[in-house]
Amino acid sequence: MKRLLVLTLACMFFTALALPAAAQTAAQEAASSFGPDYLIGPGDILEVSVWKEEALTKSVVVLPDGRISFPLIGEIQAANRTLADLKQEITKRLVKYAPKEEVNLEVKQVNSMLVYVIGRVNQPGRFVLNTNVDVLQALAIAGGLNPFAKRSQIKVFRKEGGGTQILPFSYDDVTDGEKLRQNVILKRGDVVVVP
Repeated sequence: MKRLLVLTLACMFFTALALPAAAQTAAQEAASSFGPDYLIGPGDILEVSVWKEEALTKSVVVLPDGRISFPLIGEIQAANRTLADLKQEITKRLVKYAPKEEVNLEVKQVNSMLVYVIGRVNQPGRFVLNTNVDVLQALAIAGGLNPFAKRSQIKVFRKEGGGTQILPFSYDDVTDGEKLRQNVILKRGDVVVVP
């Protein structure tokens, strides 16, 4: 009986030790689920590290103006850039301080992938996404449609190229397997309106 108790306690102890690592891995997987073309946005938390240079290892938050600040090189525009592009610029700026060291850059936490679901849903609001979500999934996140929703008149408002594009969405058609093209993947800043 004592062996079983000791074994159980040992398993609980090692599981507790593994939880922070598992949580960190889940956060990194969520951040990388958008793919290599993911554009950094305001609010994202980035980890910048220079190999063998502890003083040049830092977590930085992308400010609302899209900039980050890093030791020795000052401010850099980070928003609307890919990780590879930003890493290249940081490496170029650090070369005079750490000429042969490797720079690593990763997204630690995605906070800029905001979408909004408003109108006749059960839980309207602003939602931070950690993975790609389509319109149907966003409606589910918002608690589904309420009984008074105009199911065939849902619209997605998307800002692109200085203008606003309006994408129609018919809930019944999509859930019946028709007009599946309307079930688009949402982008940063999209607003789903349920009249």
